Formats: sequence, structure tokens, C-alpha cells
Amino acid sequence: MAEIIKIKVGTASCGLAAGSGDVYDFFKANSKGIPVEGVGCIGHCYAEPMVEVETSEGSIIYREVKADQKSLDNILELGAENRLVIPEKRKQHELLKVTRLAGKIDPISIDEYMANGGYAALRKAQGMTPEEVVDEVKRSGLRGRGGGGFPTGLKWQFLAAKKNADKKILVCNADEGDPGAFMDRSMMESVPHQVLEGMLIGAYATGSDILFIYCRAEYPLAIKHLKIAIEDIKKHQLNVINGKALDIIIKEGAGAFVCGEETALIASLEGRRGTPRFRPPFPTDSGWNGYPTSLNNVETFANIPVLIAEGAEEFAKVGTEKSKGTKLFALAGDLENPGLIEVPMGTTIGQIVFDVGGARPEDVKAVQTGGPSGGCIPKELFDTPVDYDSLNSLGAIMGSGGMIVIGSNRCMVETARYFLDFTHRESCGKCTFCRVGTKRMFETLERIVAGEGVEADIDFLEDIGPKIKKGSLCGLGQTAPNPVLATLRYFKNEFVDHVVDHKCSALACNNLVDIKIDPEKCIKCKLCIKNCPVDAVSADFIIDNSKCTRCNTCIEVCPKDTIHRVEKGEGYYSE
Repeated sequence: MAEIIKIKVGTASCGLAAGSGDVYDFFKANSKGIPVEGVGCIGHCYAEPMVEVETSEGSIIYREVKADQKSLDNILELGAENRLVIPEKRKQHELLKVTRLAGKIDPISIDEYMANGGYAALRKAQGMTPEEVVDEVKRSGLRGRGGGGFPTGLKWQFLAAKKNADKKILVCNADEGDPGAFMDRSMMESVPHQVLEGMLIGAYATGSDILFIYCRAEYPLAIKHLKIAIEDIKKHQLNVINGKALDIIIKEGAGAFVCGEETALIASLEGRRGTPRFRPPFPTDSGWNGYPTSLNNVETFANIPVLIAEGAEEFAKVGTEKSKGTKLFALAGDLENPGLIEVPMGTTIGQIVFDVGGARPEDVKAVQTGGPSGGCIPKELFDTPVDYDSLNSLGAIMGSGGMIVIGSNRCMVETARYFLDFTHRESCGKCTFCRVGTKRMFETLERIVAGEGVEADIDFLEDIGPKIKKGSLCGLGQTAPNPVLATLRYFKNEFVDHVVDHKCSALACNNLVDIKIDPEKCIKCKLCIKNCPVDAVSADFIIDNSKCTRCNTCIEVCPKDTIHRVEKGEGYYSE
């Protein structure tokens, strides 16, 4: 029988939210001398809490582990219960390069990171000239993973060229604000040293003096791990570049979505209100406090140690002609296996959604890429490869890597309204097109889903959207209309149904549906009556839709699935 060497419990935020903290404590106290270690996220968030058992014959992963003796005994005996079986199709498409250590090592152990090749890339880079490092990054074809896709090596070259600057600043943009996105958080929680190593290589290549990590305060575990890693870096003097100890500073952001834009982020770093400014001057000419400044996001920096270690040519073998390497995606929404994935650039949307995410084709209507600033792509276009240019051609964007699967039972008009609700609130208000335009688009969508829309509303949305994109100062306003414009492009029929026929084919918009009990199937258990918060269900099991708030409570508690949403006018009404 295989010998157990170590038990690893996933204690990133996804695991802790599912109860892995209790699992870790229980296993630590009762593991009969076998080492128990907390590790980061391995991506299979749907299976948390997860435990990986490292044995003399390989590793075994267990899913949905409980903090009790039965679960521990099953694991200590290497039992078959609750083993995680990763589908073969998922294995075929995933390529773990940037995330190869995530969930495999103790995030706050610099010794364990070094034992697995950590900081070897930094030593290799320091054996090259700064110019050679910049050239290596340029030749690799690495583009910024924050959404813009600007060539990383070119950005570094601009900063490195400022030879006479008193100080040069390198910033890690960890202000991950897209709803449903968690790529950067997972990397900082799971392998903080990898992100920091990428920054140190960047500092050497560009001659930077101060390193900032701008991380939203909503990521306390990531910040905790980064602080520990920074202290260990200083103890090992890894922050000494060209004979000078670099300052590494964490700035906690207040969660403003607009601070993901580089000039707004810099303003916040300076202690001012986070609003964007006109460019030029570009940050590499005049950034933080007037010093030349370069910004890259977390995933970009996490790619750097991989790139330097294997070389530009090897790195460039993965991906497409114009989009090199792998890409991390936060898969969420209506699918079987949500979580963090890493796939080569050029993998099709269908391969990600169906093969990796486990969604069933008949249950999917579209996918939203690029977060609230992205676009909804219909299932018919899922053979599109995921890269910067292909997604742009569809009216969507890569963004930082959020990907939300939209089920066939969802309303696309409501989906567009949901995303506009977010972006119009997050507008900094500096320019009229964004401040007023997104608000007017949102109000129009509100009327449509409420059943009060008219045909002219569709024309208005199609007219104002491009104007907002053209007239807005920063990327927030320039991309905010995307969810609406893309939805109108591919799902205009749903908008027409709402404003002409006042119907919602998905039965999702509350003002356009009734709730109905099927009297032939009802077993009169009275659960609907007992649980209705507004007493809309009568004693003879008829729903008064004039009272009903469409909260779905009765549908959820019905044991026989006899209560349904139906088109407006089809429900039973009380006298």
C-alpha cells in the first residue's frame, strides 16, 4: 500500500468559504502524525473543500471533504469515497504553466517555493543585461493580461529608456474588480512569491526603484500572504537589485472599479480621488508623483518567471500568432464545474465552456467574456478561438479573464441590465458621456424589463451606445455599452419581444410573468401557503398575482414541481 507523505488542504478563499478552515483544524489535530499543510487553490472550486494526499506513488485528490472522523479515516486509508475525477476532456485542454504551483505548495513558505524552482528565473535574469531581459520579453510576444493586451516588453522598454530619471516606479495592478473574476486573487493567495518574482525581474530589467502592489482591500487573505512573502524576500535580500534594496509597498484600494484604469490607479496611489486623466503624458513619461511609471497586472507578472525560465522561443510556442502563452479564466455561471482554469490562447469558447467547464450544450445560450465591460457571445459562435483579436471582432473583449456562462433559461435583456447596473454605478463621473450616457442606458433597460418599454427604446440604445464608446475618456466608459450592444447584435429578438409583445421568453422579468399552480398535480401539502412572505396563496391553492412579488419561494419549496412561472395573463387570480 502507498505511504502517505503529506496531506494538503485547500485554504484559499474559495476553500475557506466552503469550510476548509474547519477541515484543516480537524485534520491537523487528528492526522496521527502525518503532516497537514494549507495550500492555495487548484482551480476546482466546485469541489471545495478539497484535500490532496501526497503519497509515495502519486497524489490523490478528495472533494467535498468534511471536518469529521469519517472523512479523515477515508483519506488515511486512501479510500475510494469522494475522490475527485477530473474529466479527460478537461485535461486535454488545460495547460498548467502559470498555475503549476498553485494549490501544490504552502503559499507563505519561501523555502518550498525555492525548492520548486522559485527565484531561479530571477537569478537567470540577473545573469543577463537588463536590455537582454527586455528583449526576451519582447520576443516572447507576452501581452498584458489585464485586458488591454498591450505588449509587455514594449511597455518595459519605454520605462527602461528613462535613463536620467531620479526614480522609476513599477506597479502591480491587483485591483481586480470584474464581477465573477478571481484570477488575480487566486494567484496572490496561492503563489504570492511568483507574482513578486515577476516584479523583481521587471525592476531589474527597467531599473525601477519602488515597487507598488495596488490591491483591493476586499482581498485580505491575498494581502496577508503578500506581506509575509515581502518580509521573507527582504530577509533573503532578494529585493537587492544592482546593489540597491528596493522598496516593495502594498497599497490597499477602496474597491473602485475605475481604479483598474492606470491613470486612475496612479491618482489613488498618490492619495487623490481615483479618476482617469487625459494621455499624453503617458505614465512611462510621467506617472506616480511625476516619475516614469509602468503598470502590469498580477497575471502578467506571474507569467514572467515562466517566460524567463523556459526562454522566449519556448514560451512563444504556446498560443496563437498574435496572442502567445496561456490565459487564466474565472469560469462562473450556469455550468457544472466553475473555477479557475488555465488554457492555451486560441482554445475555442466551446472547448472552455463544454469540455473544461462541463456545461451541457442544450443548457447554454451564451457566454459573457471580459466582465461587465465585455459582450455576450451566442452559442452559435462558440467555435471562435479565445484571443484578443477574435473576441474583439465579435463585439466582446478578453478583459482580465472573467467568463460567465449564461444558461438557456436566462433573459438576455435582464443580463444586459444587470451589467449596466454595475458599470453606471462605477462611473467616476468625470465625463458626461459615461456619467449620463450609461445612466440613461440603464434607465431604458429598467423600463424594458419592467414591461414599460417601447420600440423607440431599442433605437435609442443602438444610437447612444457607440456615442458613449467614442466620447468617454477612459476604458470604463469606452467599453461600458458592450454588454448592451453585443446583446442587441445577437439577441435583438428578445428586446423586440419585450417592447412589442411585452413578453419575456425566458420568464425571468417579474413584471412580464405570472405564477401558476397546476391544480391537477398539487398534493395540497400547504408548503407554498406557509412559506409565502406576502400571503398571496389562498386556502384553495390559487395564487393572487396582484399580491405576488415573484420571489420564487413557493416554486422552491414545492416538493412536486407543480408551481411555475407563466406568461402574463396565464396565472390563476383570486376573486
